[in-house]
Amino acid sequence: MKEIVADEKLVACCGLYCGACQLYIWGKCPGCMKNERASWCKVRSCCIEHNYTTCADCEIIDYFSNCSKLTNPVTKIIGFLLDTNRIACLIRIKKIGCAAYAKNMSETRRVFLRK
Repeated sequence: MKEIVADEKLVACCGLYCGACQLYIWGKCPGCMKNERASWCKVRSCCIEHNYTTCADCEIIDYFSNCSKLTNPVTKIIGFLLDTNRIACLIRIKKIGCAAYAKNMSETRRVFLRK
């Protein structure tokens, strides 16, 4: 089992923190950017296409809530079921930076910010 560490490379494209995720800790997932099985994720694909670390780097969309990839029906359902607020995560990343966000999430042992 892996330890929860602060690593900005473990911040997912959508703002979730893979470093605190049970699947990552148990060694069952390599994290967002290394997970080649996550090719279905439109957010991840967009970040890779535009060479963004996360959506917080996006210069195309002025508000995250205007992004059809972040706010599509599937991501809304997942957000509702898991009580996640990826937009809040991305706003936080944009405000404090990826490294500070990873540090905060690892210290609080959280994968995401809640609604």
